[in-house]
Amino acid sequence: MEEGNHSMVTEFILSGLTDRPELQLPLFFLFLLICVVTMAGNGGMVLLIMIDPRLHTPMYFFLRNLSFCDFCYSFVIAPKMLQNFLAERSSISYTACAVQMYFDITFQDTECLLLAVMAYDRYVAICNPLHYTVTMSRQRCNLLVAACYAMGLVDSVINTYFIFRLSFCHSNIINHFYCDMLPLLALSCSDTSSSEIVMFASTCYIIVSSVVTILLSYVCIISTILKISSAEGRRKTFSTCTCHLTAVVMFHGTLLSMYFRPTSSYSLGTDKIASVFYTLVIPMLNPLIYSLRNREVKGALRKAMNELISTS
Repeated sequence: MEEGNHSMVTEFILSGLTDRPELQLPLFFLFLLICVVTMAGNGGMVLLIMIDPRLHTPMYFFLRNLSFCDFCYSFVIAPKMLQNFLAERSSISYTACAVQMYFDITFQDTECLLLAVMAYDRYVAICNPLHYTVTMSRQRCNLLVAACYAMGLVDSVINTYFIFRLSFCHSNIINHFYCDMLPLLALSCSDTSSSEIVMFASTCYIIVSSVVTILLSYVCIISTILKISSAEGRRKTFSTCTCHLTAVVMFHGTLLSMYFRPTSSYSLGTDKIASVFYTLVIPMLNPLIYSLRNREVKGALRKAMNELISTS
């Protein structure tokens, strides 16, 4: 299956979440429901922010891109996963595997960086409110979002190249439900040291830079909030950050537990559970968090529903 330094593998077999046949159908319906809620929630959030003028602010501009990212993130993973629950042979072509990994890394990195940009936005709004409209101008917001996507695309090209330059000669069975970097590294029969170094360096750069930006932003935010004299004022000011903090804790907490845990505790089984959480569950929960705990979003949603009912 190997010729020179190049793999002759034309397809991979995805082992999936479980090898128990009696669980395949229940899991199919469970993840189909998650997929439908995710697509509807994030697609609805994008549309709602676009059509309601009250939500045409930097914070909701970033939220719209976060929802778009979550929508695409799930779309990259879910269809093939659902198909494999019903298929007798859960295969994916070599090219499709590379494409899936490329877009997975792209949207994972972009979401990671968008959460950092959203933290910076909250920092400017709370710590420098008089300069907010100038600092977070439309042009700067567009540049920040474009930078997030550009960094995600570049990082994805680099990692995908270093993974798929490896040889896969002993087996083509990926112990996962999609084409992720770590299972493919474990599957390779060639020297993976350079690929591991690149993956670790890029992961550190994206995740650590994002986490540091978020931490510094919230240190300044909390410092400013503590200076507010009234308890009600402190509560109202901090309430504008709770949705974002919840999203950050869920997303970054899962990524940090995956990529920065001791090697001795690494397990592909645990990795699968964590991957389900950040590729499918978190994208489903994000629009619910922002809609259920955000007065402006709930108001815009009620307005849209009333207009829809009145026109029908």
